[in-house]
Amino acid sequence: MLPPVVHHPLYSVPLPGPHRFPMAKFAALASVLRARGLLDEHNLFVPEPAATDVLLLGHSPSWVRAVLEGGVDRIAERRVGLPVTTAVARRARVSVGGTLLTGRLALAHGLACNTAGGSHHAFREGGAGFCVFNDVAVASLALLAEGHVRRVLVVDLDVHQGDGTAAILADEPRASTFSMHCACNYPAKKQQSTLDVALDAGTEDRAYLELLERLLPELLRRVRPDLVFYNAGVDPHRADRLGRLALSDRGLAERDRFVLETCLGAGVPVATVLGGGYDLDLSALAQRHAILFEVAADLTRRKHGRRSCPDSGSRAGREPF
Repeated sequence: MLPPVVHHPLYSVPLPGPHRFPMAKFAALASVLRARGLLDEHNLFVPEPAATDVLLLGHSPSWVRAVLEGGVDRIAERRVGLPVTTAVARRARVSVGGTLLTGRLALAHGLACNTAGGSHHAFREGGAGFCVFNDVAVASLALLAEGHVRRVLVVDLDVHQGDGTAAILADEPRASTFSMHCACNYPAKKQQSTLDVALDAGTEDRAYLELLERLLPELLRRVRPDLVFYNAGVDPHRADRLGRLALSDRGLAERDRFVLETCLGAGVPVATVLGGGYDLDLSALAQRHAILFEVAADLTRRKHGRRSCPDSGSRAGREPF
């Protein structure tokens, strides 16, 4: 038994020339997951692009219009760090649709994973830091507006602060944001999350995990969310080009296992998004991202070894995992 995995071929689109953003990693990850037996026709879900009215829940009409109609000017494009071509705009819509679908699947099954998402630097009025639309913020607001959840918690463990997510959700009392990131890293100007933890450069596995293990259970007790969006960026890894922290492969696996077990053990469904990860070696990077999917598959197999598969239309995620 495997957890639902959301993937779309449009998660990877061509970029002109060499680029710092490893766009091909999404296709490379899907190939790794298929090779390891973690993604097949039984657990693959292909998302639809997010509708315009959904995008408007988290973004201004002027920004949505500029992206969808090809009107992003050069200054705004430089802030994004990507050429906002028709293909990139379509990819951004599909990524938001993928995270929204991942949230819905998590509510039905308890756990679901997106092979993209985590574009946490996009703000209401524009994009930044390789992020066009903020998929987690938009998906959170959509599920709240639809009444599927009463409270949402974003657990963002990407190495960079989830500044755009914090800003977009700041005035939504039903959404809480937790960002644990490297202090001396992008963005230079931080936003105010519900809980921010700024780590020293070079922080290693033990100190990182001890802090997380102390903070997350208490945050869950305080917020009592109906759904967690987990940004499982692998850029805290010691080999990451843009990270500055020093987690190992084992540290990432222990981090992911702790987050998933803690949330699911409390009966809170989890929707995971990919987040950041930067390496010239695409194979190594894809394998690093695959750690989360290995952990999720292991937890799902252990769960269904104990009891039968939940009906896809039930609120199975509300049961202890």
